[in-house]
Amino acid sequence: MIRFSAPFLSMILLTASDAALAQTKPEPCSLAGTWTLVAADVIRPDGSRGPDYGASPQGLLIVDGNGRYALQIYKSERPRFQSGDKLKGTAAEYEAAIVGASTHFGTLSVDVAARTLTMNLDASSFPNQEKTVQKRVYELDGDVLSYRVPPRPDGSIPISIWKRLR
Repeated sequence: MIRFSAPFLSMILLTASDAALAQTKPEPCSLAGTWTLVAADVIRPDGSRGPDYGASPQGLLIVDGNGRYALQIYKSERPRFQSGDKLKGTAAEYEAAIVGASTHFGTLSVDVAARTLTMNLDASSFPNQEKTVQKRVYELDGDVLSYRVPPRPDGSIPISIWKRLR
């Protein structure tokens, strides 16, 4: 009968455990990097396409190797608050500030075969999106990423186009 010491068995179990963890380690996210917004358009229910965040929207998308992301899109034409005080804006200034911005962060995963991104939104400037999961059809052409956001209640479909920064 072969006898093994406790330290020897512990070493074997730890080695096996490390090997199992290495095999289940997630693949790095293929979209990892920093992206700048090229366009934020919308396809309207009548099929017409136009800018959704004004003529010169600004935005940044940062994705790490584990799929954590932070995204910001801003309409360039948002008016400044006349008072200069964020707490003393008018109703119109508050509306323009919130409608003219889209920000959220969370995790994303990529299904290359289905050409979909799945975004798990942890927090968002639009509270109704928090703790939701959104699937988006995407295209990746070199360093240009575009995707369609789920349709809005009015049927319009936002499209975001990003260029990877090098």
